[in-house]
Amino acid sequence: MKKGIVALSLFGLFNCYQSERHCVDYKTGSFYSEITIDNVVYRSTFKRTDTLQVEVYNKKIDSSKLRWINDCEVVFKTINPKSMNDKKDIHLKILTTTDSSYTFEYSYVGEVIKQKGIAYKAD
Repeated sequence: MKKGIVALSLFGLFNCYQSERHCVDYKTGSFYSEITIDNVVYRSTFKRTDTLQVEVYNKKIDSSKLRWINDCEVVFKTINPKSMNDKKDIHLKILTTTDSSYTFEYSYVGEVIKQKGIAYKAD
């Protein structure tokens, strides 16, 4: 009985610390992102509508069609892929949000290895 009460108390305590995600705030707009891979920070800017994202990275423009799975998850499909990697769809999941940014993880669809990053509102 005591174990059940302790477990229930711990469950209630951890539930209090779950952060709310306001993903709808980030479905459209202008943003910039930062992703760190092997201690190198990669930055890009992008504009997003409900169905399209246009990104500028290293002075190159990349456009993707968007398919929202739910308010916090989206799949990107490159419009004019130039390589085999560009042909792979990317799954992005918003993990947490603040009033001006969101933390996300992404990977190629079907792959286990995920990267994390932060996107900030540019408006």
